[in-house]
Amino acid sequence: MRPPRYGDAGQAFPIYITVVAGLLFLAFAYLAVGQAAANRNGAQTAADAAALAAALDTRDQLAGKWVEDVLDPTKWQDIFDGDVEGLDLSCWRADQLAAQNDAHVESCDPGILRYEVEVRTDKPVGDSIVPGNANKKSVAFATAVIEPRCTFELPGEGSGGGDGNDVLPLPQLTCEDENWDPDPDDPTTLPDPEDLFDVHLAD
Repeated sequence: MRPPRYGDAGQAFPIYITVVAGLLFLAFAYLAVGQAAANRNGAQTAADAAALAAALDTRDQLAGKWVEDVLDPTKWQDIFDGDVEGLDLSCWRADQLAAQNDAHVESCDPGILRYEVEVRTDKPVGDSIVPGNANKKSVAFATAVIEPRCTFELPGEGSGGGDGNDVLPLPQLTCEDENWDPDPDDPTTLPDPEDLFDVHLAD
């Protein structure tokens, strides 16, 4: 009678350990990749929110300037072009929104009808099997632009105008598919900031 063979089982055990170790390594590797991706996504979310917040604040200021100068249509185009003095910088709004998304603003560059923002996450990727990643923080960039939505024709343009002494009505605003006939005495005839300007992230 032949004795039982234990050699095969003994040889299989190291292979089993190697396979399990390999699977664990892959699992930790996927976890590390997931941590890094989540951190990068968080940074991008913070950058997008920060840039949009700054642009929206400037949009509201421009809309306020338009209401102030609604009786002087010759100033309207400058307002729609962002060529207005006395606007406050809105990077403080970028700081606020970045902080709400666990990040901080590294740079905020205001331009004509645009904001470019760079943020860095406050939280690092965390411990992982990837060397040097534990304290790494993600950086992201975003640009938000402000686009005027309205067009108008100054009194007299294309129509011959009056004799110079007439009190002409305010121009009609065409904002996308909606027309507005501004009347300062009737607030319901004045478009809201979102009617005057569109704010979105740059492609």
